[in-house]
Amino acid sequence: MDRLQEKYQNEVCKAMTEKFGYKNVMQLPKIEKVIINMGVGEAVGNPKALDAAVNDLTIISGQKPLLTRAKKSLAAWKLREGMPIGCKVTLRGTRMYQFLDKFMNVALPRVRDFRGVSDKAFDGRGNYAVGLKEQLIFPEIEYDKIDKIRGMNIVIVTTAQTDEEARELLKLMGMPFKA
Repeated sequence: MDRLQEKYQNEVCKAMTEKFGYKNVMQLPKIEKVIINMGVGEAVGNPKALDAAVNDLTIISGQKPLLTRAKKSLAAWKLREGMPIGCKVTLRGTRMYQFLDKFMNVALPRVRDFRGVSDKAFDGRGNYAVGLKEQLIFPEIEYDKIDKIRGMNIVIVTTAQTDEEARELLKLMGMPFKA
C-alpha cells in the first residue's frame, strides 16, 4: 500500500470525522481521480511536438496518455476539427496516490520561489485544479532530453460536497497551500 493511501486511511479519516462530524465512513470525502492535461498548440504546424509531449507525460504519470483532438476548426490558427492538439491522462487507484505523493512532496518544492499553491482554485464542487508552467519540476524528466518547456494542468477530483471539505482533505494529505 502506498504511503499517502495509508496516511488517508489512518490520520485523514479521523481528523475529517472530528472536524465535520460525519456519522458514517461512507460520508468521508476521498480523492476519486487525478487528470493531467497537456495542451500542445504547436502540434498544428509540427506534429513531432505532440510526440515529445506524449513521451513526457508517459514518463511523469507512468501511464500512456490519450490524444485530445480539436472540437472546432479555427482558420486563424490553421486548426481543423479532429486534429490532435494535446494529450491527457486519468490516474486512479495506486498510480494516483503515487503521483500525488511525488507531486506534493518532490515536484512542487522544486518550483522556483515556491510559497505554496493557491487555496482559491476550487470549482465549487470540491475539485481542485493547479497549472504548472514547466514539466522540469518532475524528477524523471531529464533537462538535456527535452526539446521545449511545456506546461500542464492537473485536476484533482474529489467526492467532497463543498470546497471547504476538499480543502481540508487535501491539506491533511499534505498539499502545501499558501499560509
